[in-house]
Order: sequence, then structure tokens, then C-alpha cells
Amino acid sequence: MLHFFISIIIYSFIGSQITVEKQYHKEYYQNGSIKAEGWKINDKKIDYWYEYYPNGQVAKEGHFYNNKKNGYWFFYTSDNKLAKEGHFIDNNAEKWWIIYDIASANKKTQITRKFQYRKNKKNGYCLLYKGKNLFKAEKYKDDKKTGEWTDIASFKRDNPNASL
Repeated sequence: MLHFFISIIIYSFIGSQITVEKQYHKEYYQNGSIKAEGWKINDKKIDYWYEYYPNGQVAKEGHFYNNKKNGYWFFYTSDNKLAKEGHFIDNNAEKWWIIYDIASANKKTQITRKFQYRKNKKNGYCLLYKGKNLFKAEKYKDDKKTGEWTDIASFKRDNPNASL
């Protein structure tokens, strides 16, 4: 029992000597414009971060945990159009990712593709769109195409349990 109390006292003392301080951090380009900003603990990126192009526009934004991208991220072109968005887990692209038509002249971007990823590789379905219409579905395993359908009826027939 005495050993237990001594252990608690030692761990309490050691724990009190470790300081964890959350600080807001900014990084700059050589020209002085902001490059990135967000939170750090013990020099590791955490929580929400913004990364910028040299022209000051947001390039990407999303969550970090322990210096790795984790959670949902948005990526933009240098003229502020949404280019893609998707999930990260431990710096790996995961789950569904949406790619937008950034060449579109109108302000409203159109979805061109949706991909499923696992550990930075296409794994699962890819849906291709023309305008708002789905015109092709593909299936991937470890970045290699394993199937393709150009009509939705045959896709649904071949993949009755697919969650799209």
C-alpha cells in the first residue's frame, strides 16, 4: 500500500513538471505574406489550420492532430475556387473525396468526380459526372481499376449492395 502512495506522489510530481501549452502559430513567406496559421502543442500542429498561397488566398484548410492531417479538408485554387474536399486519417486520404470542375466559368462549381480512398489509394467506387448527371461508375482496388459501368442500371445490377 505504501508503494502505491509513493508511486502516486512521484507521478504527480513528474506530471506537474511537464507543461503543455497550446499556442496559436503563424508562418510567413519570405515576402512577408502569411503562409500558414493554426494551433500547436509542443511544436506539433493540432486543431484547425489554414495554409495560404503567396497571393494571400487560402490554399487549404482542415484539422491536424499530432502533426498529421486528420478530419475533413478543403483545397482551393489560387483564385479561390473550391477544387476538392475529403477526409484524412493520419495523413492518408480516406473515405469519399469530391473533385470539382474548377474550369467552370460560373461561380458555382460542379462536381466532376467522387472517389473512395483508403490509405491514399483509390479503393472502392468512383462516380463521374457531366454537369449534374452521373454518366459513369468505376471500381478500384489499390489504385487499379477493376470495373467500369456506363449505365447506372447495369451498375446497380452488378453492385446491388453498393452505398453511393
